[in-house]
Amino acid sequence: MMRLFSITAMLAALLACVPAPGFAEPRQRLVVLTDIEADPDDSQSLVRLLLYANQIDIEGIVATTSTHQKSRIAPASIHAIIDAYGRVQPRLLKHEPGFPKAQALKAVVHAGSPVYGMQGVGDSGDSPGSNAIIEALEKNDPRPLWVAVWGGANTLAQALYRIGHDRTPEQTARLLSKLRVYTISDQDDSGIWIRTRFPDLFYVVSPGGYGNGTWTGINVTEPGFDSTEVSNSWIAAHIQQGHGALGAIYPDVAYGMEGDTPSFLSLIPNGLNAPEHPDWGGWGGRYELYTPALETTDPKGFTGNVPVLQEPRAIWTNAVDSYTPMVHNDFFRAVRAHDKVSKGYRTTILRWRKDFQNDFAARMDWSTKPYKEANHPPVVKLGHGDRLTIKSGERFTLSAAGSSDPDGDSLSYLWFHYPEAGSYREQVKLGDAENLHTVWGQAPVVTKAETAHFIVKVIDKGSPPLTRYRRIVVTFVPSAP
Repeated sequence: MMRLFSITAMLAALLACVPAPGFAEPRQRLVVLTDIEADPDDSQSLVRLLLYANQIDIEGIVATTSTHQKSRIAPASIHAIIDAYGRVQPRLLKHEPGFPKAQALKAVVHAGSPVYGMQGVGDSGDSPGSNAIIEALEKNDPRPLWVAVWGGANTLAQALYRIGHDRTPEQTARLLSKLRVYTISDQDDSGIWIRTRFPDLFYVVSPGGYGNGTWTGINVTEPGFDSTEVSNSWIAAHIQQGHGALGAIYPDVAYGMEGDTPSFLSLIPNGLNAPEHPDWGGWGGRYELYTPALETTDPKGFTGNVPVLQEPRAIWTNAVDSYTPMVHNDFFRAVRAHDKVSKGYRTTILRWRKDFQNDFAARMDWSTKPYKEANHPPVVKLGHGDRLTIKSGERFTLSAAGSSDPDGDSLSYLWFHYPEAGSYREQVKLGDAENLHTVWGQAPVVTKAETAHFIVKVIDKGSPPLTRYRRIVVTFVPSAP
């Protein structure tokens, strides 16, 4: 019987690593820590997350405290949203396979510590939530475990405290090597403790004042840029009203729309996202590994009274992108460059926002519409590998000519060099028209090997238009002497 169980467990782990039809990457494992009911945005983010429950393996949803909700947790609100999901789950399955039943998701809802911050960390601080994190880390699964922290991090801190207290240093190091943390700022005093106590832990965060947060790129508005997809009227029309039980439970914005959502956006398999490489950029933003100086973290900005201290070591944190959107052209070439440029750490999320908002809206349509009446993302196919080596000065060609759309929609293409993602930072021009399915480029002259990231966006003309990508990493090498 034990042998049968072991074989079954091994098969389940292997199947979890197999991409679902149309996906380019294996599913990521995720545990969410949420101070739900401290602010409506946690409920908003949970609604969106459940629409991707077939593409991300949700292994835990833990109700926690934060500086905004110090003495209570609200697991009942998590269950209410999952109940709403359960009422639309059969329709979602008509569009893509793999959406779990509501009961399976309710089984991974846990309570974290109902006290604030480090007060809940120690010998008596264990909770069902902290135990669930340890159990997930110890699971016989080769994939990393992502912990998305939407509120306070003390339930994670307690899990790490228990691991460090009860395991050998070798066992602790092995478990921590599987852990990936993405925290939406610091919303209690346990985050800095974790980063100090466990200096090798993979940790994404914008420490300090919330005004310093990369995650604010999901809802920020910039003069001169189209912000339609984060407007209250867009949310009402495309998410809340006429979209079934899950849309109806999506609350109005109170402070900021979905500030927690960037913590899982880069786990969605879309051909662009590369979770293990935060410096490559994706829907959840772009981050670089360094130790930020205290004065650069907006230490006097709003933190909910969480102290801001000097970071003790390198973390994955704010990086700057410069982005010029392409906008519709009424005549001649279909697109043209906008006359304004967005630059900053918020830009690393803002640049993809129209794409991921449309994706959200399309999936919300799935909860009420039959397959033929809804839109589904295109499938991008390259005419070559996604890793190329090109010699200095050589001409090269990039092609996505074999791409297709499951609904038979017409496709648009957009190629661009993403200089911040590679080591070669000067712009590499691609042909005379960047909106063709096949483009050419000229390798720059280099004296040492340099990497450059080229992205193709393939956009269908369905409603709403959906985008998928492929990333080609090109290594430019010097010509032989």
